[in-house]
Amino acid sequence: MPIFITLIIVSFVLYIYFKVQILKSKDPLYMHFTNAKARMTLGIFISTFGMNQYYFYQTQLALFVCIIFLALGIAQIVYGYKLYKHYKGEMLKVND
Repeated sequence: MPIFITLIIVSFVLYIYFKVQILKSKDPLYMHFTNAKARMTLGIFISTFGMNQYYFYQTQLALFVCIIFLALGIAQIVYGYKLYKHYKGEMLKVND
């Protein structure tokens, strides 16, 4: 399905982009903020990859792999979002 492939490519490119942004930054707060965004895109990548594998193979083994990848991906997205909210608030405090 083209939507899965598009999401996989876009999320992987964004993950690499955010990781490069971390290397270019010297501010630790901005590094943590950017790492939170990278963590969310990694979660999207893992989840979408698992769903794509199940869509492609549609076997019981692929279903188990999909469930594991979905669980890991959703955990990354949730944890990244919590970090994102926290560091966004911290950045707003520093900028005031």
